[in-house]
Amino acid sequence: MKIRSVCLALVTGAILSAPGYAATATGTLNLSITISATCTVVSASAINFGTMSSIPASVDQTSTLTVNCSNTTPYVISLGVGGGSGATTAVRKMTNAGNTVNYSLYRDAAYTQLWGASTGVDTQAGTGNAANQALTIYGRVPTQTVPPPGTYTDAVTVTITY
Repeated sequence: MKIRSVCLALVTGAILSAPGYAATATGTLNLSITISATCTVVSASAINFGTMSSIPASVDQTSTLTVNCSNTTPYVISLGVGGGSGATTAVRKMTNAGNTVNYSLYRDAAYTQLWGASTGVDTQAGTGNAANQALTIYGRVPTQTVPPPGTYTDAVTVTITY
């Protein structure tokens, strides 16, 4: 009985010593996140047309261009004309000491759709899926008079507009 009385006294004391709450108040916790659209050029493999002593027929090679854009983000990929003097989308120029080797870049394996920088004309459109997407760039060196021996190079800017 003594134990029961002691426990009752302790519980009663705890209840009586607890603060008395007479009212409540509420508020709102607001949360937000902004997801921005983004695209990146992950990589572009180099195109090497090999070693030639003559170009009696077209020489074809490809590059894999890998891009990554946010999920559902529409994008357009364009390719610049390169650094060769007088280069155009149709006739780009690899150079060495003022000499050139002409080449072209295409969006299709049939080599009929040039790849340039005029949106809706010669660019490649797509929609991002938040994962790497690989596209093929088809390069062609057409039959032409061979310039002096040497290594001919060019660099083309890849641009993603989104």
